[in-house]
Amino acid sequence: MTHSVFAFLVVLGILIFFHEFGHFIVARLFGVGVEKFSLGFGPRLIGKKVGITDYRLSLFPLGGYVKMVGKEPDEDLDPALFPISFTHKHVLKRILIVFAGPFFNILLAVLIFWVIAFVSGVLHLKPSIGSVKENSPAYAAGFKQGDLVTAVDGAAVTTWEAMADRISRSGGRPLEIAVERPEGRIVLNVTPELITSKNLLGEDIKRYVIGIGTSGETYSKKLGFFEAAGESLRQTYGIVDLMVMIVAKLITGGISIDTVGGPIMIAQMAGDQAKAGISSLFQFIAVISVNLAVINLLPIPVLDGGHLLFFVIEAVKGRPIHIKVREIAQQVGMVLLIMLMILVFYNDITRLFFSS
Repeated sequence: MTHSVFAFLVVLGILIFFHEFGHFIVARLFGVGVEKFSLGFGPRLIGKKVGITDYRLSLFPLGGYVKMVGKEPDEDLDPALFPISFTHKHVLKRILIVFAGPFFNILLAVLIFWVIAFVSGVLHLKPSIGSVKENSPAYAAGFKQGDLVTAVDGAAVTTWEAMADRISRSGGRPLEIAVERPEGRIVLNVTPELITSKNLLGEDIKRYVIGIGTSGETYSKKLGFFEAAGESLRQTYGIVDLMVMIVAKLITGGISIDTVGGPIMIAQMAGDQAKAGISSLFQFIAVISVNLAVINLLPIPVLDGGHLLFFVIEAVKGRPIHIKVREIAQQVGMVLLIMLMILVFYNDITRLFFSS
């Protein structure tokens, strides 16, 4: 338990720091004064004041904030502070300052995947057959356990994913699949069959298969500096795309809200990943960082996405949204956020104490 709590604090600390540092650095770039840079909420534990900025560690670690001069539009501000006031900056600068938080979370994921890909390479499943399903197309075609697939319809394949993708996209037409055996290379003719299976979101999908299972053998492919950069962007984009789909399906009811987890679940997962090794822990940080970015960009008042929505409307209309409207929206957003927090804690506690 102590291990999980420590791992959770490490994960959360890194995520919060990058998010708030994004707001901070862009605010300073545009000449906005920053009064507080806090990791955590509540009473100040330790810190150091440099210039007008109080860099602090606060009591409650579930979050953080950057308090900028003139952040609230109705704030009673000394005119001498207008040049460094957030509210008095051009709306496009305010948009960039707010967007910088989620953007830095995405950037963190890219950097983590980049370093891992460059240092350790990319792990791939070999296209090696571990099992052949009885009465399947592969069984009828003569595939055997231990076969190493080398080509599908003349196109070389070096990973299980590439092989499976080519079979899935066959449309059900007959394929020539080359395999390596101890006695040499042979080509087998097989016609894929259409099946219905579940994807990561629990949805039914139709795909073509031949009825083989992986042996689980893997190999690591080393990447150059720029190859690793491309791989990191591909992985980050894939997670962003998946997270957007998950959020959309949660909103539309396509996925049960019972699947949503909170701090307890993250702590458990962080502890498990920390035990698996530093690389696994940082990959987990990257995934959660993308998660945080996507959630923060939802157009809900009190989240970055809500502020961005207000500023975009202001940019289009040419004037700020009335303060009363913003106050009501903020109150509604706060209620929604509290309800979400109650839900995730309820789900966490239910999973922790009542799951079978």
